[in-house]
Amino acid sequence: MSAPGKTEPTQAIARARTGDADAWGELYREYAPAIFRFCRRALPTREDAEDATMDIFAKLMRDNRLLQYDQSRSFTAWLYKVAANHCWDLLRRRKTRQDKETEDFENVPLEHPDPNQLDKLIEQRTSEEVRRALGKLGSRARMALVMRYYSDMSYDEIADALGVRRAFVGVVLLRARHELRNALGQGGALAAGGAS
Repeated sequence: MSAPGKTEPTQAIARARTGDADAWGELYREYAPAIFRFCRRALPTREDAEDATMDIFAKLMRDNRLLQYDQSRSFTAWLYKVAANHCWDLLRRRKTRQDKETEDFENVPLEHPDPNQLDKLIEQRTSEEVRRALGKLGSRARMALVMRYYSDMSYDEIADALGVRRAFVGVVLLRARHELRNALGQGGALAAGGAS
């Protein structure tokens, strides 16, 4: 997310909208590292994340998507939403038949993992361990978590991006948090006394 006190790049955006290449370069240098980190969490490999980051900025520039940006909102949040939609489209295209996750909703155990417990678990792990654990999840579960916790998208935005009813988003997130907690628990750090 944007750093506290960081101002929105309104001048660079205005110049980029007119096709100013220097302004595009400025926006890319400023925001590409964060978008890459987001894509790296959402996609299976580093190469996928690098390609996606380039594609996102290329598409923004080529289609002049900046015209769709509402300047009353956070630019970073808007960019994360664009990235989330791009990554989800990539995953969907790659695997046209989704792994029947929506049909399993009736069988989901609605045990509520304490989100704070998950936060603590994530804090105790390296980003590499968290990335590996995210990689073990199904693509829908992984994207839901990444959209919610790394780009702070609302349930409505997640439902829209994933193409599911809003009512399913909570269940998808609940299940994804449960799966992530299990994947992180398999790392053995908790068993080794890593919990305080």
